[in-house]
Amino acid sequence: MNPARKKRRLIRDAIRDAALREFARNGLAGTSTQAIADAAGISKAQLHYYISSKEDLYQEALGYILSEWREIFFLSSSRDDPETAIRTYIERKIRHGLEHPDSLRLFAKEMARGAPEMGEHWPGLQAAVDEASAVIQVWIDDGKIAAVDPLLFQINMWAVTQHYAEYEAQTRTLMKAGPNGPLDADRIVDEAIQLFLTRCGLAQPGEKE
Repeated sequence: MNPARKKRRLIRDAIRDAALREFARNGLAGTSTQAIADAAGISKAQLHYYISSKEDLYQEALGYILSEWREIFFLSSSRDDPETAIRTYIERKIRHGLEHPDSLRLFAKEMARGAPEMGEHWPGLQAAVDEASAVIQVWIDDGKIAAVDPLLFQINMWAVTQHYAEYEAQTRTLMKAGPNGPLDADRIVDEAIQLFLTRCGLAQPGEKE
């Protein structure tokens, strides 16, 4: 990659990260392009060189979040080993959320207001969910896991793995981590894995490694 192209890529990444941060905090309506430019460390004129509008940047942010989640699933997926797939998915999803909470908060904010900007993204999300449901159904049909509702199993995994970033202040208070102290990610990951392995018959209640 030549220096000019690398510089453009770095600026684009800075804009994306700044947009995720500002949209997560203030939503689409409450975020200005000036605030995004300031957060990215560039001028407003520079920002508009890279984006066509705030609304298009918001759509780009939503697409980026969903592509990240899809990538986490496929990195974790194993059609032959459901225990490894579930363990890996849950760990990666939780750690990713703790390291990049703005993505989860932005998506949660969009869902909370009725998802008016999600129109173009629903088909891709539905396709990814259907594909994952098909994998889970194969595990059930092959007797590798107990019968679960493939769709609700996924939704419940999202609820648990995303909670700690979406409700970070509550989590920090209840885990006595303080506003800036490190969260015990290993404890969170281990408990979530145990919960879902038990549900699909791959671990016994109360069983610890």
